[in-house]
Amino acid sequence: MPESFKKYRLVAFLFLFTLLSDQLSKLLIVENLRLGELVNIFPFFNIVHVQNRGVTFGLLSGTLQPVILIALSLVVVWFLISYARKNENYRLPTSLVIGGAVGNVIDRIVYGSVVDFLDFHLGRYHWPAFNVADSAIVIGVFLLLFISYSEGKNE
Repeated sequence: MPESFKKYRLVAFLFLFTLLSDQLSKLLIVENLRLGELVNIFPFFNIVHVQNRGVTFGLLSGTLQPVILIALSLVVVWFLISYARKNENYRLPTSLVIGGAVGNVIDRIVYGSVVDFLDFHLGRYHWPAFNVADSAIVIGVFLLLFISYSEGKNE
């Protein structure tokens, strides 16, 4: 097995796991719930089928064209890959961000919007619905910031 493959095996696995779990979960929603349909799971959590034309957690919905969002996603992916090549600590968080970004770009191409379905709420306050890709992006960005901060403290 080539050394470069061994070096990136876990990164590739995490990317593929993120992408596949995102796309399979969205396919289950699209195939089983009508748009706007809601299934109550817990008093604080619903599964709901919504279309998001904005970015993560519905931010900027309706204000940006899909082509701009896809282009921006590709620029971010390129930047993260370039940076992760230089610092191996960034590789796993980067694979989460890229897996999530690619999952949401696929949605924009296939559905014309992103499929969101995880709906957490407290009483009448609802956090904007999100999906597995959004979760991966947020976790990856948090880890990148944490690693960057930790490395900065050690210098």
